[in-house]
Amino acid sequence: MEAIARAWNTVVRTALPGPWRPRRVVGEAVAALLMGGFAALLELLANTGLALPLGLAVAVLWVLRKGLPATVLLAAAALAGWSVGPMPLLVCAGWTAGARIRRVWSLVGAFVVGWVLFTVTGVVKDVASLSPKLVLSLSLGFFLVIAVLPALYGRYRAQRRALLDALRERNEQLLRERVMVVHQARLRERHRIAQDMHDSLGHQLALISVHSGALEVDRTLTDRQREAVGVLRQAAVAAMRELREVVGVLHDESTALPPTAGTAAAGPPARGGVDGIGGLVESSRAAGAEVDLTVEGGRRPLAAAVDHAAYRIVQEALTNAHKHAPGAPIAVALRYEPDALVVEVSNTRAPELVGARGGAGAAVSGGQGLTGLRERARLVGGMVHAGPTPEQGFRLAAVLPYEGAEQDAAATGGAEDWMLDGLPPVEEPERGRRSPAMGCALGVVAVALIVLGLVVWGVIAFVRGTNDATVQKPMYDQIRVGTAEAEVLQTLPRGNNFFTDTYKGTGPEVPAGAHCRWFVLNGAPGAGWNEEHVARFCFRDGALVEKQEYVARG
Repeated sequence: MEAIARAWNTVVRTALPGPWRPRRVVGEAVAALLMGGFAALLELLANTGLALPLGLAVAVLWVLRKGLPATVLLAAAALAGWSVGPMPLLVCAGWTAGARIRRVWSLVGAFVVGWVLFTVTGVVKDVASLSPKLVLSLSLGFFLVIAVLPALYGRYRAQRRALLDALRERNEQLLRERVMVVHQARLRERHRIAQDMHDSLGHQLALISVHSGALEVDRTLTDRQREAVGVLRQAAVAAMRELREVVGVLHDESTALPPTAGTAAAGPPARGGVDGIGGLVESSRAAGAEVDLTVEGGRRPLAAAVDHAAYRIVQEALTNAHKHAPGAPIAVALRYEPDALVVEVSNTRAPELVGARGGAGAAVSGGQGLTGLRERARLVGGMVHAGPTPEQGFRLAAVLPYEGAEQDAAATGGAEDWMLDGLPPVEEPERGRRSPAMGCALGVVAVALIVLGLVVWGVIAFVRGTNDATVQKPMYDQIRVGTAEAEVLQTLPRGNNFFTDTYKGTGPEVPAGAHCRWFVLNGAPGAGWNEEHVARFCFRDGALVEKQEYVARG
């Protein structure tokens, strides 16, 4: 029972798609009653005796047209071919099918089958009395006009609505992406500020701490001066700790958005790049540190991002050496290799300073320095290695290519392309893709050409059929009773039942055992405006046994 109930619910949801709000229920009910009543009225006028059943069928099919568009189209085509009442339903069913059947070939197949049903049911009542070619042409032209043209317009409206919805959604997506780009820009700017604060202010605070530490052990100072220097050093350490906390917050907010090559090269080096490394060394020496600078190889031109990265790497390495190994000798080396600049900063184990820094606190480390250096090197196509040495010292080495990644950044649009990182690519519209209006317009043109061709063909067929169904008065007079049937048929036109079937059963009584052919007699005077001269030829046993000329009402 549960399976049957679920299947029934599925069928109902498919046939009657919601939502069924009260206003829609009332509208559908009123429309169904109007369509059914109009179909019943047409049946009454046609005097077919099927007004009530066809009216109910049309009302039910109207309600089901949106859930089962193909089924309703086929049923409406079959009913419209049989009787005139369902014709308005066929127009609406074609509209709905064109709008709701998504697959093109499914839609074409549904209309082809609908036309076949429309044609078959239209001639099944009296198939022998009509010409097959005439039936096919008339049914095709009529079906194209009352079913296919509404379907094309309905499909155009549906596709236009879908296109407008897609454009509206695309516009909303672009607005969201614009907000996202602004947010990303802010986060990356925070990242850049955090990196610069860490590299520059951290280095200067480390030098202040080293200077004050060296003054603390100066024997020429008095106790009060030494105490003041200790307060200065502790203030520098506290400032470094607070700086690390601020930098950590900024890094945490922009962790998912590392700076790109464009941001790495966005500004000039703060201290002059490689040319400023000598100033860093002199500042450390002035603080009392033993720093040795060596340069090997011929000087090579560097990309702006590489120049800036080299300066920041040396600055961070000196800061770390001052913090974690105060008083230890430091060696800074720049080696210009054939394809890259090698920057190396190393220091030995820090000497023991007994009682020099009691209560000063441990060195502050936020863990952001080496991470930032690796990111800077990666963005220019290089790498950074850092680790302890066998002598319990520390060594930091970086390999930076001369050209870096700046050319790649320039090739992709320069330093401003970072604003679009992470956004989905915008799909360019394909050239040659037709719009829904163009496709539907081509369909309308095709249907119009087909209908025009059928009309021209119908006019030609009508003229030919009229000639085939007409006998001239002189020809009628020349034919004699008793002439062989084959000879008479060769003399007479081919005939056309479409024009002469209305004359069967009229005129004098047909001779017993004879079969007759009727023609319109042209050239006989005396017929009224609603009368027609008719010529009848009756054959029996292979010979003409009677010919009659009489007037029949049209």
